[in-house]
This record gives sequence, C-alpha cells and structure tokens, in this order.
Amino acid sequence: MLDNKTFFSEVVIESPGRINLIGEHIDYNGGFVLPAAIDKKITLSFRKNNSNTCEVLSSNFKSSFKVDLNNLVRSDVEWQNFVLGVLFHINVLKPASVKGFDCVIESNLPLGSGISSSAALECGIAEGVNELFDIGLTACEIIKLSRDAEHTFVGTKCGIMDQFAVVKGKKDHLILLNCETLDYELIKADFEPYVVVLLNSNVSHSLASSEYNVRRDECDTALVAIKKKHPNYHFLTEIPIKIVEEFKNVLPVKIYNRALYVTQENKRTLKAANCLKKKDLKGFGECLYKSHHGLQHLYEVSCKELDFLVAQTKALDFVVGSRMMGGGFGGCTINIVHKDKVGEFIENVSAAYEEKHAIKLSSIITTISDGVKKIEYGVSN
Repeated sequence: MLDNKTFFSEVVIESPGRINLIGEHIDYNGGFVLPAAIDKKITLSFRKNNSNTCEVLSSNFKSSFKVDLNNLVRSDVEWQNFVLGVLFHINVLKPASVKGFDCVIESNLPLGSGISSSAALECGIAEGVNELFDIGLTACEIIKLSRDAEHTFVGTKCGIMDQFAVVKGKKDHLILLNCETLDYELIKADFEPYVVVLLNSNVSHSLASSEYNVRRDECDTALVAIKKKHPNYHFLTEIPIKIVEEFKNVLPVKIYNRALYVTQENKRTLKAANCLKKKDLKGFGECLYKSHHGLQHLYEVSCKELDFLVAQTKALDFVVGSRMMGGGFGGCTINIVHKDKVGEFIENVSAAYEEKHAIKLSSIITTISDGVKKIEYGVSN
C-alpha cells in the first residue's frame, strides 16, 4: 500500500472546491450561474510506475485501490468511481494515453457539504494525469470529461458548473457562466466590508444524488410539455416567466413549480450579478433570500436544518443575504456577513442550531481562489 509520508511526487496538483453564490440547479437547465473556486482544496500527488496499473490512496478515507487500465469498470465504492470515470473518459478521448501511475490524495474539503469535493477530485485527477503523461488535454476537454465521468460512473446527471468553476476559477473573481454556450464573464468578488461564511449543517445529503436526477427529469418533463405549444425553446431558462405561468393549471403542481423556480432563478442570477457590479450588496442579498425561498418551496431540495440556519440570519442587520447552497438535503448555507461580526455570528447561530437540532455546526470562512493548477515537481510529501 502507498505511504503518503514517503511518497515521492513527479507532479503535484491543487484542485479547489467551489461555492455558488446563486443559480442553484440551473446549470443542467442551460441557464446562468455565479460560482467561484475557493481556497479549500484537494492535493493530488502523482508519479509514474512503469506498469499498466494504477494505485490510488485517499489519506482521508484511509484506503487505496488498484486500477487495471485494460479493465476500467465501475466500483462498488463511490469515491473510486470519480477516479475510474475520469480515466475511462480520457481513454475515450485520447486512447492509450494514460499509463501506470500512483497517486496520493489529501483533502481539506468537507465531504457532503455542497462545495463540490467530487468535481475537485475529478478535475484534479484529469489535470494530474494530463501533466504526468503530457497528453495535451485542453481546459474545456478536462471540464467536459470530468462531467461525463460523473454521469456515467457515478450516476449523477450533473450540469457543468462545478467542473467549470474548479478548472476556470480566478482569484478574487466570480464566474457568470452561461451553461448552454459556456461563455462567461469574470466579475470582481468585492463584498467589502462583508465576507463569505459557509455554515455546514453536518446533515448528510445522501438523498441529493437520487433526488438530483429526479429534479432533472421533472424539468425535462416540463420542457417537453411547454414545447408542444412553444416549440422554439430548447431549455427552461429560455422561456419567459409569463409563458411558464400559462401552464399553471395544465402541468402537475410539482412539475409546474420546478419550471417556475428555474425561470425565476435564472432571471434572479442575472439580477444578482448586476447588483454586484453596482456594489449593491443589499440588492444582492435580497436575491439570495429569494433564491432560498424558491429552493425551499418550489424546487423542494432544502431541509429543516438549512431552513433554520437561513431563518436565523433574517433579523441580523450585519448579514445581507443567506441561502442553502449545493444539491440540497443538507450541506451548507452561504452567508454574506460583516467582517467585524463573523465571530459573533458563528457563535450565536451555532448555539441556537445545536439547541434546536442537537447537531454541532461547522463554519468555513472562504476566500476566492484560482482554479486547478500544478504546484510543484519532484518534492517529497
């Protein structure tokens, strides 16, 4: 078994987690999102082993597995499938380009918190193998094959936002991304005098993968129904809210609510981006609260713990906005908190949360960082 303490690296990659300020569940609906890479990350160390097998060690899971490059199939162990899927799709794109290697993975990304440890792992593996064997993959190819790995080997029909943010992140900037065209605009992440604080509910979002796929299917159902009358639309996010409202008494309530949320959230994301450009933090915060309301009541991916955390902020004049973040059913809330009140905020909300739910809260204060990158060669961990 590999030993991370004595492992000698040829290539070392840092792959960040991501936050999404607004635009939740919009990427697979072809709309706009506003993510950023963050300073919490996975570090992946690689070396060639001159064979046709790979050994991958996760220090966090305290487990390793071996891969036969001639037999890349799904594993019963979920985290292994992120690695296997990436290797499989690199091989589809660039046959026989991946040779045997060893890899040690270390992470300070909390699992299940909604900050995309999965995309960080996928893109980190892809970037590391690309560097190690000089394969010549472009950033766009790494983004797309990492997403495809999650579709085929993990079974989550995710959009492209997480992988895009992990690869294309830029320090101190948010990415206003059109998930249909992949056109994007960098927006200065200037929240002064406020900072981004994540509150991890420490509630497992094990429902997220299955319900994520259900939500995607529900959106597809709504789109198909609307296209029968309005055939020129390809994504829900293209459809004006007035047209969606025509179907209120036609579609099943749940299907209608999903479509209404998507069209509202897409419009809200563009409004939020404009608020940031104008440094209208109050307006930006209002967009976050409305986003959470939609996720709670129309898209139904929140949970009582997340709703409690958001509700706790509404009476606080030093918090401009809060909402759940990520796939839902647990994970984090994202909060825009005055920098002088962060300690007080975390202490008071943590106490109230533990009293109400008997769960200890974790806080993560993030800064916005660069995307996946090679950091050094020939260094022993």
